[in-house]
Amino acid sequence: MKTVTIAGVPEHFNLPWHLAVEDGYFERRGIHINWIDVPEGTGKMCKMLRFGESDIAVILTEGIIKDIIEGNPSRIVQTYVQSPLVWGIHVAGKSQYNSVSDLENKKAAISRFGSGSHLMAYVNAQNEGWNSSTLNFEIVNNLDGAIQALANGEADYFMWEHFTTKPVVDKGIFKRVGDCPTPWPCFVIAVRNEFLEKNESLVKHILEVINIYTSEFKMIPSIDKTLSNKYSQKLEDIREWLSMTQWSQKLIDEDTITKVQNKLKELKRIEKILNYTDLVKKL
Repeated sequence: MKTVTIAGVPEHFNLPWHLAVEDGYFERRGIHINWIDVPEGTGKMCKMLRFGESDIAVILTEGIIKDIIEGNPSRIVQTYVQSPLVWGIHVAGKSQYNSVSDLENKKAAISRFGSGSHLMAYVNAQNEGWNSSTLNFEIVNNLDGAIQALANGEADYFMWEHFTTKPVVDKGIFKRVGDCPTPWPCFVIAVRNEFLEKNESLVKHILEVINIYTSEFKMIPSIDKTLSNKYSQKLEDIREWLSMTQWSQKLIDEDTITKVQNKLKELKRIEKILNYTDLVKKL
């Protein structure tokens, strides 16, 4: 039995992995999955890949592309979620701010530098016509840290996945003033180069299993109720999220890689653009 460590956010996108593990589909192929929930998100997972704390990560597209360009010894092997991620833009429940335009020159809470919450703050600033060079940040590590930072006035707004934060909005802890969808597929599967070179056929088996689960995921009886219970979400919110979410079983294409790199360069988040094959490995 070969043990493989996979990192991912503890969000509804990753339930197919947990179902595949519980059903024993990986073990039937001689693979033991050591899944690590990473509530801190993509910035932390990039670090885990760099330091060999994870073999594989289910990670935000823009974050891993930026980190590979900056020296992360990993490759993208597949798109995991084809649809965009909808980033909710949140302020404290009792905040005086009521619209995204109110947040110009205000402090953004981010999980860490290089994370999705960090990079998408630049995308949002560009969308709003703000001067992105004036953006300033407060590192809060995760959603719980953001709740505390906004309540204490240490930061003014926080961008996080719309549906993950919906219960916090429903309780009045956060107020959502807008949304900012990613202009590209949101999640990819990335593998450390060292692990990939030694275990290419193993990685193929892992992709085969997860692709079976994601392709059939929406057809699972009462999957909406399962998701609602597991992630403490309202049933109508889960149904809306399911209708918007499209998993992928395909390699990320060159046009998408180019689009992400061009946007990151335009936003001055990267200094150079890599060839497609420096970022992506076709298995």
